[in-house]
Amino acid sequence: MSHDDILNLYSEKLPLLVMAEIKAALPAGLSKEKVRQMMDDIHSLYTSARINPGECVGLVSAESIGEPGTQMTLNTFHFAGVAEMNVTTGLPRIIEIFDATKEIKTPMMEIFFTSSHDDLDAVRKFAGTIRETVFGELVQEYAFNIFEQTLKVKFNPELLKDFNLSTKEIAEIIKSKTKGFTVSTADDMMIFVHKGKAEQIKEVYDLKEKIRNIKVKGIKNIKQVLPVKRDDSYIVLTSGTNLKDILGLKEVDASRTFSNDIHEVHKVLGIEAARQAIMNEVFRVIEAQGLNIDIRHIMLVADIMCSSGAIKGVTRYGVVSEKASVLARASFETPIKHLINAALEGEVDPLASVVENVMINQPVPLGTGLPGLITKMK
Repeated sequence: MSHDDILNLYSEKLPLLVMAEIKAALPAGLSKEKVRQMMDDIHSLYTSARINPGECVGLVSAESIGEPGTQMTLNTFHFAGVAEMNVTTGLPRIIEIFDATKEIKTPMMEIFFTSSHDDLDAVRKFAGTIRETVFGELVQEYAFNIFEQTLKVKFNPELLKDFNLSTKEIAEIIKSKTKGFTVSTADDMMIFVHKGKAEQIKEVYDLKEKIRNIKVKGIKNIKQVLPVKRDDSYIVLTSGTNLKDILGLKEVDASRTFSNDIHEVHKVLGIEAARQAIMNEVFRVIEAQGLNIDIRHIMLVADIMCSSGAIKGVTRYGVVSEKASVLARASFETPIKHLINAALEGEVDPLASVVENVMINQPVPLGTGLPGLITKMK
């Protein structure tokens, strides 16, 4: 009997993923007795880790996450010296994840690099190229001339040198965005001349506000960058996220780079990645707070949020709105609305879960309340 034959005996008893891991990690020179002994041990560990039928996993998870959640303190964590770089942590971050908030307070990314680009100079240079630089940041002064209807813009020469930009390059980018003006350049000046009538002075004023926010360099939404050494390699932390464009760059290690915006992860990488992102993000907050919650509780919440193929928050519009039971929906928020709608539609509640049975004072279908006993009455 070969190793594979022994493993096949257990293929029905253990999940495919566990079997695949065992096959990959099994040393070649083991005796058959050792393999059998090992498989027995794994099987007994697996069965002891499974949940008993009728175990109220939802309630246990809610308690396990809720109790440490009340002890979380810190709101935001600031990086010294950089105003835009702060990270929401603690309870506000957990609420943000579980509510599946579309606009999160501090979107950020951690960008990892392939081994060939992992030295400080390369990382610094990369960080400089991805930061979104807007026109207004490079300007030293604006000068209006009302009679000639011109706007003169003087650039800061040192900044141009830092960003490796020339006035001509900027003019090329700006030209397509400023219709109705002719653009000409001098040394570190740019002159906009209005083509329209003399009465339209307002347009020259509006132009200043309009050009201020035009992106000249970098990747959209990446507001700040911070190269950091972690263990032996360098990573770049960013304020603002743009996962799709960053993953397309050749220096970036796409397998490790991540964003903390779960909706963006879902859009770029799909629902499986979003589920993993929910688990990772919650776990990071809990770890930072020095708390200890079993990963399976977090997995359960992540599963429920992603089970429909889209990310649903644990709110009255998300997960709760899809509960089969009317009473369970009514027990969460806006009870009158749920009860009236159910009455209008003639909904039936099978009382299959915990909440509904507690509400109408019946034994809940858990533990001893799960099996129904049938006896012959004399």
